[in-house]
Amino acid sequence: MLPKLATPKYDMIVPSTGKVISYRPYVVKEEKILLIAMESQNENEIEKAVLNIIKECIESPINVDELTSFDVEFIFITLRSQSVGEGIKLLPKCQHCEEPNEVTLNLDKIIVANLEDAIDMHVKLTDDISIDLKWHTMKEKTALVGKKDSETETVIGLISTGIETIYSGEDIHAAKDSTNEELIDFVESLNTDQFNDIVKILANAPHLSYDLKFDCKECSKENSIALKGLVDFF
Repeated sequence: MLPKLATPKYDMIVPSTGKVISYRPYVVKEEKILLIAMESQNENEIEKAVLNIIKECIESPINVDELTSFDVEFIFITLRSQSVGEGIKLLPKCQHCEEPNEVTLNLDKIIVANLEDAIDMHVKLTDDISIDLKWHTMKEKTALVGKKDSETETVIGLISTGIETIYSGEDIHAAKDSTNEELIDFVESLNTDQFNDIVKILANAPHLSYDLKFDCKECSKENSIALKGLVDFF
């Protein structure tokens, strides 16, 4: 029988809950999943691969499907840092001459933006009706993008899945007890101002952030690119 290689264990904190979880770095078997997804250059496939890798590498009891998008982003970047090293190479194009430049990004410098902001997730729609919102899970986001609906339909879908509770007078309705069709009908009954108020809140969800700065090797001009979200770091 061939020997088994010892795998180190580490701890990290889940951003949305503050819970400490244990994990191991991903190995070639999992990296292959990621490389195949990256070759497709499909954001949806990359996010699915990331979820699969996290499921394999997290050792603590946790429901990966219930993790927010920014939890998944942070967990994966932490996994990647321990698995392949803190530096990754990107090939951003110069903002001035469009020449690709190889730039090394330090994963340890990536932050979760908006995490410390006190965002009010309660929205009053009328005198009698209000809602509580929640941050999307990566699974919800990936499922919606995978439908390939129109942009408007996708936004409506994101809002409907972002609703946690609906209050109507003394009545309280948990979104999980409603059908997808009922939630979409509710969202489509909103007026433009109500709709936009919800969009503004969900658009401020915490996310991976990094200010990438480099001087172009071709034209020597300075570049400053704001990287946001998981796919920007590939």
